[in-house]
Amino acid sequence: MDDVASQFLATNRDTLNLAVALLLGAIVGLERGWDTRDQKSGERIAGIRTFALIGLLGGISAVLAREVTPWAFPVLLLGVVAMGIVAYSERLEHIRNFSITSTVGMVLTFCFGAIAVAVDVVMATAAAVVTAIVLDNKPEIHGWVRKLKAHELDAALKLLLISVVMLPLLPDARLGPGGVLNPREIWWMVVLIASVSFIGYFAIRVAGARKGILFTSLFAGLSSSTALTLHFARQSARVPELSPQFAAGILLACGTMFPRILVFCFIINRELLPQLAWPVAVMTVLLYGPAIVIWRRHAGELQVSQPRLSQNPLELTSALMFGLLLTAILVLGEWLERGLGDTGIYVLAASSGMADVDAITLSLTRMSTESLAMETAVIGIVIAATVNNLVKTALAWGVGNRRTGLMVAGPMLVSLSAGLAVAWFQAA
Repeated sequence: MDDVASQFLATNRDTLNLAVALLLGAIVGLERGWDTRDQKSGERIAGIRTFALIGLLGGISAVLAREVTPWAFPVLLLGVVAMGIVAYSERLEHIRNFSITSTVGMVLTFCFGAIAVAVDVVMATAAAVVTAIVLDNKPEIHGWVRKLKAHELDAALKLLLISVVMLPLLPDARLGPGGVLNPREIWWMVVLIASVSFIGYFAIRVAGARKGILFTSLFAGLSSSTALTLHFARQSARVPELSPQFAAGILLACGTMFPRILVFCFIINRELLPQLAWPVAVMTVLLYGPAIVIWRRHAGELQVSQPRLSQNPLELTSALMFGLLLTAILVLGEWLERGLGDTGIYVLAASSGMADVDAITLSLTRMSTESLAMETAVIGIVIAATVNNLVKTALAWGVGNRRTGLMVAGPMLVSLSAGLAVAWFQAA
């Protein structure tokens, strides 16, 4: 029975693929027909029937190109383009609409039909569905473009520059003392951090104001928990009655730093996860728990506004500085490990954590794939996170009022002490 089915599919593969090509055209045509449904018949450039036939024509062109002449596909494609141009020109005589979306959709539909027959049905189907979704979301896409600020577009383009342009050009080779410096790996970590911060920025930018302080604080841990801590500390000094909300927001933002560490570890060295997961989970729970309790107790009070965390979600200067910091930590880590052993790593982690926890986290995770012991890397990461959050506690206490400082300091000290204890216990 299976042999018969296989023979049937082999014999009728082109027929089935042509049917798929027809359906893919109908999918795109359904969206186009819906968009122009209020126009009278004959006033539309193309609707569901025309697009379905164009998809079928694309499939037939692929069959003819294979069985008759290779010129079949380009000649028929040019014919579709010519028809689209003629229809567009005639339409401009009556309706001053300069959009060429439908014309481009016709060309794409023809190509989807050809791909379904000659290349891959799944690829063609996915492309047709995505095209229909893009066409259907015109108001939403235009709305996003109108809301997009100049510096945000600039940041998105820069992120693409450092990832898809610069990253592949860097050499994948071991350089420096002990071969710890790999330009491509170092820059890949820069791209990773930039991408996480970029996502956090836009999560707050898009929905933070609607979701309030909890959402904003949660995603501030991806963008800049230090900036949020400083902002809320200043606000608590100005509006003391809202100190509980500010303290809860600071604890949530600082707690988000720990799951982010696990994400970096999962991407770079998954073997480190079993040992790192427990101390990180303990510290996260001991920060999130008090934050939620504080928030619920004071939920009836006024809400605080969304902070402005960053002028630019991505700056090339910052990315370059982060790359230099990563390089310096990797070199220092190699030297200190050789000269002082684990103690040198812990000193480096503590000093680095005062300014930035991401660079030392990525460096130690990277080093744990080669010479550095897993236990040492885990303790070093926990030490760096501990020092970093202690700095934020000092900010909350020094810049904010005493009530905010006390609400932040208590859970923070308990969380960090428990995390260090778990890490040392695992290493013992």
